[in-house]
Amino acid sequence: MRNYEGVFIFKPNLDDETRNQAFDKIKSVIEENGTITEVDQWGNRKLAYEINYIKEGYYIIVNFSAPANIVAEVERRSRISDAIIRYMVVKKDA
Repeated sequence: MRNYEGVFIFKPNLDDETRNQAFDKIKSVIEENGTITEVDQWGNRKLAYEINYIKEGYYIIVNFSAPANIVAEVERRSRISDAIIRYMVVKKDA
């Protein structure tokens, strides 16, 4: 298993319940075959540039260990989620 860090930017106008439901879908994929070591919620931050006229987003950073095929599924679910405006998963050095 490899170590990864995922950054997920959610729409800022979502209520907590909707955002948590969207994040739980991603979290459940990771926890099926891997382990989450840390979840850091940064809250609303200003974006570096506008994305579809949205100027800020709700940031959640996740550190996890999982096989490589899990990352593809996490990215797929992030891509089709309406709540997420940007995401990035990178492999961390051991």
